[in-house]
Amino acid sequence: MKLDTKALRYLTTEDWRVLTAVEIGSKNHEVVPTPLIIQLSGLRGGSGAHKCISTLAKTNLIARVKGAKYDGYRLTYGGLDYLALHTHQKRHILYSTGQQIGTGKESDIHITASPSGTQCALKIHRLGRISFRSVKKNRDYLRHRSSASWMYMSRLAAVKEFAFLTVLHENGFPVPRPVGQNRHTLVMELIEGLPLRQIPDVPHPERLYAELIDLILKLASVGLIHGDFNEFNILIREDTVPSKSQESSLSLSEPTIKLTPIVIDFPQMLSVDHANAEMYFDRDVACIKRFFQRRFHFTSDEPGPFFADARPQVSTSASRPSRNSMPAVAADAPSAGNGQRKRGRKGMVQEGHTAKDEGDAKNRSQEEGERAASGVSRDKVIRGRRLDVEVEASGFSRQMAKELEKYMRDVEVDGDGEGVDGDDRSDLEVSADEEPSDLSETEAELPDATIGLDHDQRRTSPAGMSVSEDRELRS
Repeated sequence: MKLDTKALRYLTTEDWRVLTAVEIGSKNHEVVPTPLIIQLSGLRGGSGAHKCISTLAKTNLIARVKGAKYDGYRLTYGGLDYLALHTHQKRHILYSTGQQIGTGKESDIHITASPSGTQCALKIHRLGRISFRSVKKNRDYLRHRSSASWMYMSRLAAVKEFAFLTVLHENGFPVPRPVGQNRHTLVMELIEGLPLRQIPDVPHPERLYAELIDLILKLASVGLIHGDFNEFNILIREDTVPSKSQESSLSLSEPTIKLTPIVIDFPQMLSVDHANAEMYFDRDVACIKRFFQRRFHFTSDEPGPFFADARPQVSTSASRPSRNSMPAVAADAPSAGNGQRKRGRKGMVQEGHTAKDEGDAKNRSQEEGERAASGVSRDKVIRGRRLDVEVEASGFSRQMAKELEKYMRDVEVDGDGEGVDGDDRSDLEVSADEEPSDLSETEAELPDATIGLDHDQRRTSPAGMSVSEDRELRS
């Protein structure tokens, strides 16, 4: 489906209220009745609401269903796109959209710009295409559920990919920087590079091959398997590295060009504890071996690596990391000392920091700088963390995380009595009430008196699942 944003600037506040009302009604109606749309929008007078419905129908944001037993409309993918873009715009994440730069079996990629002029990449998940309708049985988005709408599954895919993207970027993996996520869309850093499949030749294929294989092993060391690690999901960026002669003197020698691989596409990522983890791990390795042999005529002398070799690298200390083993937070990620207050036990907030805390933070910053200057790999910093536990990757459920946490406390592997930053609650336990809200500001303005339902009751999924099941699925 093509993203057409021509009518976005011409929609009025009343149009957005009606479009949001259709989205709310779609959560428990396949075809939302027209009287319900008018009631949810909260617009006084039926003529104004009907005019907005006509405007939205002409721009294909909503559509009338032929053969329906009652008068009503359904939300289209175009309407969902507009709602997501409107929310990104009000959050000052996006200002304009450009051309489409990529398309796949389950998503489209567009160039966008922020209000400051920085170019970003907008990924729009569009599950349900004819070429990839086996996603319901190949991915565990629905877990124990058997069916749901494609729009709802697209939203789950975007939420899952944003969670993986965030935790990998914070731990120093070569992935695009996440910017924002709403509904079935996510905004990330635009990588100035080419897919590996479009590169005809590289100067030293053995170096790039070793770096990619090492990246697969690093992911496995933190409990994750990409699941689709191939030439289509690897971008090659050219980074300029000054030569040693330039650093020592004012030499005019040309700088060295370093090829840096950037990994993309994470919805299918799974845990090393998944039932088919070995098959997916070996397939990722085989894809890289096969591509380098065909494209660059390079074959490694060493067999493997195999899943049996990578599995022991996963640390058995998968409980909460201690303060000394916590990785350094990325420069653009929020930290506990930047705009946030430190949490103590039982959720109490401790005002300020002690001099010892500030000294420890300064020492950690100096250690990170020394590691960066000496070229020490960051995998030594993140060693011991289980990222599949933190994001509940496929194959590692929340119940497994709780059982593992209880076991690690019993054997006292982690000597830290308190949680990270003194938080008494386990980092592995995610409250159902703490899920990020991706509702637009327009929906937040809808009066509850006209809706007649509270927020949790209105968030019933199209599959008819209960609120508790929906919360578990969305988390």
